Formats: sequence, structure tokens, C-alpha cells
Amino acid sequence: MSETAASIAQRGERIPSALEVARLALARDLRLAFRKREQLVQPLAFFAIVTTLFPLSITPQLAQLRTIAPGVLWVAALLASLLALEFLFRDDAQDGTLEQYALSGRSLTWLLFAKTAAHWLLTGVPLALVAPLAAGALGAPARSLPSIIAPVAVGTLALSLLGAIGAGLTLGVKRSGVLLSLLTLPLAVPILIFGARATELAIAGESFVAPLELLAAFAVLGLTLAPLAAAAAVRISLE
Repeated sequence: MSETAASIAQRGERIPSALEVARLALARDLRLAFRKREQLVQPLAFFAIVTTLFPLSITPQLAQLRTIAPGVLWVAALLASLLALEFLFRDDAQDGTLEQYALSGRSLTWLLFAKTAAHWLLTGVPLALVAPLAAGALGAPARSLPSIIAPVAVGTLALSLLGAIGAGLTLGVKRSGVLLSLLTLPLAVPILIFGARATELAIAGESFVAPLELLAAFAVLGLTLAPLAAAAAVRISLE
């Protein structure tokens, strides 16, 4: 991965496309993540603990818990996603991998997109799969549980893309977790609002297409702009 495109071309070998390099970076990040299983479990454990504490601290009555379930689920999912964002670029910056990416001659935008996709696959997708169980514990009817997966999956994708920009901007800052939260949380408010609304409608058995489409619009906007902004932020941090 550290060879430049010019050196490969001089040997007469085929230069991998940006998509192929991104796929290799994604596979690398997934392999490394499963070697650090505590980082995989940490967001899920945090999500489970937060959603469990609300029934213990407020009321065990399912009718009342059902009312607050959408807000509880989305606040917990947002904080759990932020918990894992601190490690998105940090380890690769410390061991020099990000610098090699920047000097390799490959598209840094695609490489950082692959790392962001790995973060979503390891954090957002598990949260989306666990969210129906947490919603059931908060009084959501069983018929609505499958419908909760889609809003959380799309919303966490948008959060991962948004968080990648913040992670790039705070890359060179010591103890960047607090600053990353301060940068990301205000921008994540629309995602939180529409995600909670979609979940509320899903629990009520009504159509949640409209807020889900707005979440998808945020995700598409993030797919378009976030990798470019994250690459620019990382280059600045590495200089």
C-alpha cells in the first residue's frame, strides 16, 4: 500500500484502481478490528447500558416507556457512535499508516471513505440490529421491531460520515474526544430529530417513509461531501 503509482508503473505492473485500493483498506480495517474485540464490544455495551438504565430510573410501566423509547434509542445510538469515532483515524495516525496513505499516490478520499465504511459496519450495523431488542425492552410492540432497523441503519451511516469530518479535524489534538463531541453533536441534531421521528412512527405502526427519506438525504449528502472534507482535514493535520 505504501508504493507510489509511479513505481508500480515503472515495473510494468497494473496500477490498482481507487475502488480496489479502498476495498483492500476496508478489508484491512475489518481484520484489525476483530483483533481488538474490546473496541467492538464497547459501543454496544454502552448502548445496552444506557437503554437499560432508563426503565430503572424512570418507571417500569411499558406504556410510559413506549413514549420515550424513540428519544432514548437515538440518544444512546448517537453517543455510542461517537464513542467509537475517537479511534477512527487515531491508531493509523500514530503508527504512520495515514501518512503512508497520503504519500502513496492513491486517492486519500477513497481510502478514508473505506475507513468510514468500516466504522459503520462495525458500529452502526450492530447498533441497528440491537436497537429492536432495546426497543422491545422499552415497551415497543413486537410488530414494530423489524421496522426500527432501517432508520437506525441509515441514521448511523450519516453519523459515521459526519463524524469522519470531525475525526479528521481533531486528529492532531491531544485528548480529542471532548472536542470531537463538541464539533459533531450540534451538527447531528437534524439526524437525531428525524431518526427519532421515524422510530416513533414505526413504533406507532404508521408510515415512517418521510423521515426515513430525510435521513437518506443526509446520508447521500454525507457520501458526497464527507470523504472529501475528511481527506482535506487529514492532510492539514498531517502537515
